Amino acid sequence: MTAAATSALSPAVAVGVIGAGTMGAGIARVAAEAGHQVLLYDAVDGVVEAALEDLRTRLGRSVDRGRMTAEAATGLVQRITACRSLDQMAGAGLVIEAIVEDLDTKIQVLGKVAAVVGDDAILATNTSSLSVTAIAARIDDPGRVVGMHFFNPAPVMPLVEVVSGTGTSPETADMVFATAAAWGKTPVRCASTPGFIVNRVARPFGGEALRLVAEGVADPATIDAVLTGAGGFRMGPFALMDLVGLDVSLAVSKSVYTQTFHDPRFTPSVIQQALVDAGHLGVKTGRGFYDYTDGAEKPLPATHAPAPRPRAVAVHGGLGQGTGLVPRLEAAGVEVGSVDEPGPGFLSVDGVVVRPTDGRTATRLMVEEVVVGGDIVVFDLVRDWSEADRVAVAVAAQAEHNSLASAAGLFQAGGLDVSVVADSPGLVMMRIVAQLSSVAADAVTLSVAEPGAIDTAMRLGTNYPVGPLEWADQIGARAVVAALDHIRDHYGEDRYRVASLLRQSSLTGVPLRPVEMLPERT
Repeated sequence: MTAAATSALSPAVAVGVIGAGTMGAGIARVAAEAGHQVLLYDAVDGVVEAALEDLRTRLGRSVDRGRMTAEAATGLVQRITACRSLDQMAGAGLVIEAIVEDLDTKIQVLGKVAAVVGDDAILATNTSSLSVTAIAARIDDPGRVVGMHFFNPAPVMPLVEVVSGTGTSPETADMVFATAAAWGKTPVRCASTPGFIVNRVARPFGGEALRLVAEGVADPATIDAVLTGAGGFRMGPFALMDLVGLDVSLAVSKSVYTQTFHDPRFTPSVIQQALVDAGHLGVKTGRGFYDYTDGAEKPLPATHAPAPRPRAVAVHGGLGQGTGLVPRLEAAGVEVGSVDEPGPGFLSVDGVVVRPTDGRTATRLMVEEVVVGGDIVVFDLVRDWSEADRVAVAVAAQAEHNSLASAAGLFQAGGLDVSVVADSPGLVMMRIVAQLSSVAADAVTLSVAEPGAIDTAMRLGTNYPVGPLEWADQIGARAVVAALDHIRDHYGEDRYRVASLLRQSSLTGVPLRPVEMLPERT
C-alpha cells in the first residue's frame, strides 16, 4: 500500500468477500449494511446464490417482525453482487477471504486477487488461527495484507480482531480498524501470534475442563453448571464445544499447540479426539458431550441432597474471595459470629472447617494446617456471591462422613446448590479462571495485545462475564499466583507455570488492568 490511509474505507468503495459459507455470507451482509457494494464469490457453483436466498429469508423475517423496512431489506440484498470469477474483484478496495482454514489455499486465492485489484486495495484474511505473517510473505506487497477476524455469526458478534503480520503496514491496520468500527463492530489490535487473542487465551476454558473430566473430578454437566452458576459464564465449556463443533474446537487447539511448539498449557485432549474420531461432533451431528437426539434427557449436574441447617457459624479471620458469602448467609437469617484470628481465614460449622480454595486439596490442607476443629472442606471460587446459585466443594480424604453434610447445609442455607467434586487442586472455577488469567497475562508479556484489548476481546468474543486480567485483579493477583503455584506443585507440570507479569503484580500490588483502562459499566 503506497498512500497513508487512517480513516475508514468510504462506503462508496466496493468490498470483495471470497467464500459464501456462513462466515463469508455474514461478512458480506455486514459490509452491505454499512452501505458498500459487495462482490461475493465462492469457488463452488450455487453457493453464492444459496447464500443470497438465505439472506432474503432472514431479512424477510426481520421485516415481518418490524425490525427493518421492506425497502431497506431489498436495498441491502441489491448491494450484493454474485461473482462468477475472482477477476470480478478488480474494483474492490478491500477484499476479505473467508475460505477453508488452509494456509496454502488462502495464499493461492489472495495471490490471484492481488493480481487483479488495484495497488491500494487491502487484502484481508479472516483466518482464526493461521499466521498472517506467513500468508503475507507470499503475496506481492505484504504491507497491504492484514487479518480481519470476525466471529460467528458475523452480523451479531461485535468483535473483530485486527491482526498485523510482521510486514503489515500501520496504515493498512489503521484503515481496517477504522472500517470495522464504522461497520458497528468493536475492533481490537493484536499481533500475528498463535491463536491471536481469543483462540489463544480461551484455550484453558475447555482444556482444563477436559482434564477435570479425564481425572474424574466431575462430569461435563456438573462442570458446566459450576461455571455458569458460580462463574456467571453464559455457557459451560462442554455445551460451548458442542455448539461450536468438537472438530472445529479440536482443530484450533491442535493449531495453537503446534504453533507454540507444544506449550503444555495448550495440550489437546485425548477425550475430545476420541469423540471426533467417533463422529460425535456436537449439536451438528446430534451427539457430542451431550445427546441432542429427539427425546434425549439432559443430564443433571451433581447436586448434594438437602442437608441440616447449621446450628452455629463463625468466621475466623478474613475469607478473601469467600467474603461475599457472609452477607448472603446473614440475609438468609443465618447467625454468623466472627473471630479475629491471624492466618488464612475459614468458617467453622458444627466443628467442621470450611475454607476457600487456595489451590491445595483439602486432603493436603489437613496434613499441613493445624486449625480449630478437625475435618476440612474447601469451596471453590465464586465470581459474585450476590448472583451465584451454585458452588463446588470438596472434602478431605481423612474427613468424617458427616463433615460434608455440615458444609453443604451451610451453603444451602444461603440459597446455593452444592456440587461435590473430587478433592483436586484448585477445584473447578479457581483452576480454570487462574489459568485463563495467567495465559492472558502471558499474552501481554509476549506483545500479543494490550491488556485492554485482551479483556475486551474475551468479553465480546467469548461472552465471558469479565475479562481475565480484570478478574485476576478482582480476586487478587497474590491469590491467583498462590493457587497456580499449589496446582503446579501438585502435578509437577510446567502447564501451570505463572506468567511473569502476573507474579510481578502479586509482588508489587500493581493491577494488571489499571483503573483508567477498565471499560465503562452500563
